Amino acid sequence: MDVLEFHGSFPMLVKIMRRRIASVFWISVASVALTMLSGGRSEAQDLATKKAYGQGNGDFVVGPEYRLDPDLSDQGNPKGKQFEFRMPLAESKIFPGTDSTLDSSKEVRKERKIFVYVPASYKDGTKAPVLVMHDGPSNLNLVRNALDNLTISKDASRKLPAFIAISIENGGNDGKGSQRGLEYDTMSDRLARFVHEEVFAAVLKNSEIRAAYPNLALTDDPWGRAVMGCSSGGAAALSMGWFRPDLFRRLITYSGTFVDQQDDDASEESKYPLGAWEYHSSMKLFETSEKKPLRIFTHVSDKDLRFNDAEETYHNWVMANERTAKSLAAKGYDYRYVFSRDSRHCDKKVFEHTVADTLVWMWQGYGQ
Repeated sequence: MDVLEFHGSFPMLVKIMRRRIASVFWISVASVALTMLSGGRSEAQDLATKKAYGQGNGDFVVGPEYRLDPDLSDQGNPKGKQFEFRMPLAESKIFPGTDSTLDSSKEVRKERKIFVYVPASYKDGTKAPVLVMHDGPSNLNLVRNALDNLTISKDASRKLPAFIAISIENGGNDGKGSQRGLEYDTMSDRLARFVHEEVFAAVLKNSEIRAAYPNLALTDDPWGRAVMGCSSGGAAALSMGWFRPDLFRRLITYSGTFVDQQDDDASEESKYPLGAWEYHSSMKLFETSEKKPLRIFTHVSDKDLRFNDAEETYHNWVMANERTAKSLAAKGYDYRYVFSRDSRHCDKKVFEHTVADTLVWMWQGYGQ
């Protein structure tokens, strides 16, 4: 891709850039050299760089120029089927919308929308892998195109399994005291249980989906279950895997809210007083806990939320994500950290530029 590169000179990333995998570094160096000699990028050169980025662990920088990855565009390939239904909050045993920590001034949705995309390459009756997406519909349009294009890819190194995308609307509002905050920012397994026990069940029994796929099945293999989110949705993705690696193991976080956003009245405050900040605080959750079977993608923008804040605010998104990546590397996790230049919180252009590569990396090794 045009602007995917190894870059060791950006001040904030000098230390972590030393951790990059040497093989990927030299692929990028060779790619740059070819560009200088030829005066432009060849198709083979684009593919070589894309493969390096698609496969490698470590730290990467993208931008400041961005483009829509062709794999995220409509290329006219066979389309799957998309469905939409609603789940009333009052019928949930886990998130009924009546939690005692909720601020009465912050509206709670009566029902949440669930969006489901089944790719054309899915064969009814097989146990499908799943990608759970927070803040639905989120970037379902990009994921849908990636599935249409990459599940039928002839390149084994750039092919996606026929996973079913389930994009879930949050419960409403934002921040401390909100239903969304309760679901996404709480350091517990509650959201993982909600998705596993209630959302998956609702998808499987939905009459419209059943009419189209009478034998639809979702895999029980936690390595076949990925989660993707941005902002607090990113923190939620990480927490689903961290607290329940028996259920979800592939985690994608963009502009992750690894800051002190947990409700002050939450019972979890006694164990995690700084909320998701504790992933990388002096508590050092990653480094002091037993290594878990997880594959983790993290991202932050150079101008992400409160990027100039001091550490004692516990609300600097750039600092939080940089330290999270450093902790993952120190513990030896399969991880990828992307720093995007000239970009902001949950920036659309970053998604359009990177989501295909992120999905390829995230699903690496599945089914092998």
